[in-house]
Amino acid sequence: MTLPLADRMSRIKASPTAQAMARAAAAKAAGRPVISLTTGEPDFDTPVHIQDAAIAAIRGGQTRYTAIDGTAELKQAIITKFARENGLTFTPDQVIAATGAKQVIFNAILATIGAGDEVIVPYPSWVSYPDMVALAGGTPVLIETEAATGFKPDPAAIAAAITPQTRAIMLNSPCNPTGAVLSAQDYKAIGAVLEGRPDILVICDDIYEHIRYTDGPFATLAAVCPELAGQVLTVNGVSKSYAMTGWRLGYGAGPAPLIRAMRVLQSQSTTNPSSISQAAAVAALEGGLQSVGEQRDAFAARRDRLLARLADMAPLTVHPPEGAFYLFIGIADLLGARLPDGTVLKDETAVVDALLERHDLAVVGGAGFGLSPYMRLSFAASDAELDEAMDRLAAFLASLSLPL
Repeated sequence: MTLPLADRMSRIKASPTAQAMARAAAAKAAGRPVISLTTGEPDFDTPVHIQDAAIAAIRGGQTRYTAIDGTAELKQAIITKFARENGLTFTPDQVIAATGAKQVIFNAILATIGAGDEVIVPYPSWVSYPDMVALAGGTPVLIETEAATGFKPDPAAIAAAITPQTRAIMLNSPCNPTGAVLSAQDYKAIGAVLEGRPDILVICDDIYEHIRYTDGPFATLAAVCPELAGQVLTVNGVSKSYAMTGWRLGYGAGPAPLIRAMRVLQSQSTTNPSSISQAAAVAALEGGLQSVGEQRDAFAARRDRLLARLADMAPLTVHPPEGAFYLFIGIADLLGARLPDGTVLKDETAVVDALLERHDLAVVGGAGFGLSPYMRLSFAASDAELDEAMDRLAAFLASLSLPL
């Protein structure tokens, strides 16, 4: 193609998770019995009462444009959710609904970040954070977290990374891909770092809020440090907790001037999210947490099941996740190992490729999340698939000649 692309396209890359999913799908389409543990979505059906609300909305004629930032009914459901579950108080002009939590974050970045601005991103992190910043013309400032400290961001490291150019900090709890969960004490320590810097926006991505394996209430920065409310955007959605990834409905709440700017951006891009998805989201947010709890319990059982299997799979290492539905597995000790045909596993990519090509097991490499050599394995799959996946992983390890 001779048609030139914009310079901004050179600053970003395709989503590594999307690429891994596509590669696994292509192998399946070719007739191979691939088990794909690449997907970051619950394998459950959307609860019936939410489906019924969507069908009723269609039959009731709710098929037209809505307000750009969401219907009044959805905004009220979001406001009530934040008050009931998080102790946060918002007004309608502080709330926006969008086509997924991803769009909420993208809108916030595009509304606040420009050339020369810096955004602190603790990593390993969700693959899209740094690219969103780069697309806006900003510079992602990556600070490493470590397995030894549960992959939680160090407040001292955040403080050291802050410069006069810092405009935002990304926080994700529970974290994709590590499963790290920030406590109220963790947030208080981070909040103390922000003293005297009201110009720094903190984007708290809480999308995995209800998928936690820790005791105690969920913590989020705006609730723990109410004095920072004027600089915190709290992002959430219905995709993970209610098995509604395909419905594409996320929301955020924060300072009214920021939400207003995000609404202007949305008016020139997608306009309103799907009217049907909004009606379904109202039913989800108002319908109680029974289905959410049942799914969380299923994920917890799967987590424990896989950790028990992995305990016998040296030399892999894994820090037990406190939330979300991923295992972030260290594979450093596999580098240099030889496959039965003598091929040397030189790097993380070689390990991930060998699992797919030789054992029909698809996972995502850690490099896409900022830390290598690791691989992310989703346990949002059936018990039968997970058992077979562990059998294939064990067979792969047994086939290797490990370096001395």
